[in-house]
Amino acid sequence: MKAVILAGGLGTRLQPYTIFLPKAMLPLGEKPLLEHLIEWVKKGGIDSFVLCVSYLRKTIEDYFEDGSRFGVKIEYAVADRPLATAGQLKTAEEFIDDTFVCLYGDSIFDFNLKNMIDVHRRKKSFATMGLFEYKTKLQYGFIETDKSGTVKAWREKPEVTGNINIGCYVMEPGIFKFIPQNKPYGMDDVIRNAIAKKNKVGGYLIKSGFIDIGDKMSYRRAYQQYITRLGRI
Repeated sequence: MKAVILAGGLGTRLQPYTIFLPKAMLPLGEKPLLEHLIEWVKKGGIDSFVLCVSYLRKTIEDYFEDGSRFGVKIEYAVADRPLATAGQLKTAEEFIDDTFVCLYGDSIFDFNLKNMIDVHRRKKSFATMGLFEYKTKLQYGFIETDKSGTVKAWREKPEVTGNINIGCYVMEPGIFKFIPQNKPYGMDDVIRNAIAKKNKVGGYLIKSGFIDIGDKMSYRRAYQQYITRLGRI
């Protein structure tokens, strides 16, 4: 089994940190984010990787090379421009011929990947999405009315709970047929199309073990956590 890591994004929400570094190479503690991801996947039993690269790709290729220094095998799928999540994944198609794991390169995971793969296989899913239970308090009060417009309840700034996509998937190679060639395309469209065609898409829910590093604030928070772990403060 292989793991595909999408590491070709521009990281515009992380500028100025990403002016000279791709976001997957931003440091967390003493290692770049991408190295943490590779170590986590390896712990889950996978040692063969395809890194989908584009923006500042030489920084990634020069650091990881063929992966042997990290006890893994690394191949590179190269795009000449950003292609969004699914468009990046499409560049790895030639390397994949079996069930595979796909990860976004801007998150940290710490849950049981082996178990997620086992669930995917046991349920014979076409794709399994990693989901995280997310809670947020709304900024406004919600007013509930009946059909006649009579106010029935006022919920002041209620807490809302839902499952969000964490950017970790187990997929079958057939997923590539839903992605156009050399075109920016989102993973949300791929999953919606797969469902519309009656393919089984499962969800694997976690309640911890996910850190999103999509913007400057979340990156600074994650960086602080890793520095604390190292006893630097």
